[in-house]
Amino acid sequence: MTASRRTPADDATGSLVDAAYQTMRRRILDNAWAPGYRALEQAIALELGMSRTPVREALIRLANEGLVEVVPRHGMRVLPVSAADMNEIYQVLGSLEATAAELVAARRPAAAEIAPLEAASRAMAEALKRGDLDAWAEADERFHRHLVELCGNRLLAATVNNFWDRAHRARMFTLRLRPLPVHSTREHRDLVRAIRKGDVGTAREIHRAHRDRGRRELTAILDRYRLPTL
Repeated sequence: MTASRRTPADDATGSLVDAAYQTMRRRILDNAWAPGYRALEQAIALELGMSRTPVREALIRLANEGLVEVVPRHGMRVLPVSAADMNEIYQVLGSLEATAAELVAARRPAAAEIAPLEAASRAMAEALKRGDLDAWAEADERFHRHLVELCGNRLLAATVNNFWDRAHRARMFTLRLRPLPVHSTREHRDLVRAIRKGDVGTAREIHRAHRDRGRRELTAILDRYRLPTL
């Protein structure tokens, strides 16, 4: 029995699905499609300039990630992120990213591998001096994503990135409601120092405490402003 071969038509369809997925996902994460936003499958297809088939498959992927609800004959609805969701997401991130920090420190990466972490830390400090919170957030995201890439565990990195993206909307919404991220910037520098020394225990505890503090700050804001969902 011979294995089935992909055809050019299959590859074209796959590319369209990826394009639809990436476009819709970006709109959701950037709040261009806010929580509760609804759209018919056909309307999305027309807007993206493609047929309904790749849009439907892309929506299924987004539904599996918990970003949308697919409603038969009614298109899709962007799902909100609740305060309870954010608390759980940060607990997951705190545990998995602490493990990633531990793995990175244990293998003592070369200076060239650590360089992006150091560059992101400097960019965060410089952005904070300028009062540019958007630039700070971008550098913070670069730091975290590179950290999990360095750990060498593909499954851990994929899981962290999925939860990181789900938290993105809430992070950006509350960015200017939080205290200035002075502590966060310092914690990133301390983590790089521990990784450079190969101090596994310190690296793990710095990152766990970092995420736990972020979780407390975020949930306090949601409670203060009585925001049940984002």
